[in-house]
Amino acid sequence: MSLFSRPNYLKIFGKKKDIPQGLWIKCKNCEAIVHKKEIEENLMACPKCSFLYPLGSKQRIKSLVDEGTFTEMFENLQSGDPLNFIDSKPYAKRQKEAQASTGLKDAVITGTGKIHSIDVGLGIMDFAYMGGSMGSVVGEKITRIIEYAVDNKLPVIILSSSGGARMQESTLSLMQMAKTSAALGRLRTANLPFISILTHPTTGGTTASFATLGDIIIAEPKALIGFAGPRVIQQTIKQDLPDGFQKSEFLLEHGMIDMIIERKDMRNTLGFILNFLMHDTLNGSKPEQPEKQTPAVKPSDTQQSFGDKKSPVIKTAHPVKSHGTPSAKITIEKNGRKKSSDQPHTQKITIESKPVGKP
Repeated sequence: MSLFSRPNYLKIFGKKKDIPQGLWIKCKNCEAIVHKKEIEENLMACPKCSFLYPLGSKQRIKSLVDEGTFTEMFENLQSGDPLNFIDSKPYAKRQKEAQASTGLKDAVITGTGKIHSIDVGLGIMDFAYMGGSMGSVVGEKITRIIEYAVDNKLPVIILSSSGGARMQESTLSLMQMAKTSAALGRLRTANLPFISILTHPTTGGTTASFATLGDIIIAEPKALIGFAGPRVIQQTIKQDLPDGFQKSEFLLEHGMIDMIIERKDMRNTLGFILNFLMHDTLNGSKPEQPEKQTPAVKPSDTQQSFGDKKSPVIKTAHPVKSHGTPSAKITIEKNGRKKSSDQPHTQKITIESKPVGKP
């Protein structure tokens, strides 16, 4: 009965290979299954649809600055807890947890480096540290790097990723808005450029201060940029908001930012802009200042010669300087009556033109 016998198969036993957790990522946008290493090598952007994932401040610096040129400054500054603030947990404990999870001392890294061989002052915010909130240390470090740039004639680049002012520091955090803005005023007086890069998200007091004061404002695609969030605004005004409201594309369309640049193209774009803006400084020359010219007006008479002809005297209720224009009879009326005064008027003006040379 071999016809009904069961064949013997060789059985191979082996151990299951353990697959590490988090090796593959399902894209939140296109839902493609992508290897985590691919996303990391693409600056935390999906290689299929370019959806952007959060990128830490240290990775940002590595992607923007020429290799080996970044020098961190003011890294030892740390926030205290002068208010002894406690919400769901003490502020001091919240800071220690953020420092342990991120390896940072606060929400911004400042320093100097080179981008395409051009020296710059840098401030790179990190949303992973307490939502990138701006406390006294963040404001102080940004102010110091701006002041350092003024003293050393460097352009400044600040990359923002923040939920706004840090509520645990109350008024101390709010005053950083004015302090950083004042420092940027000194940078502008020194004729040095400030490039602001807005990433997802940039909101609150950060948006209301230094983040939107750039000479050139660049944003990443699909970044949320605004003061209050769209949900808060919608609940306040009780109206539906436009599609894409507060996204970088919406702001570009309405003139609030200058350009949207993909993360992988940011370094080359910054290099091009810096080379253009700092051209005179890099070449050791100063931009030419236009010569001040005073109008050539003879105070003695209102008659001016036009070849062998003369223009008649212009009669007006106000003193008028002649600049060689065709003659005219000008009458300024106010409330239906002629008025004589040395003060300029914006009331009704009637002009009667006459050919030059004819009385």
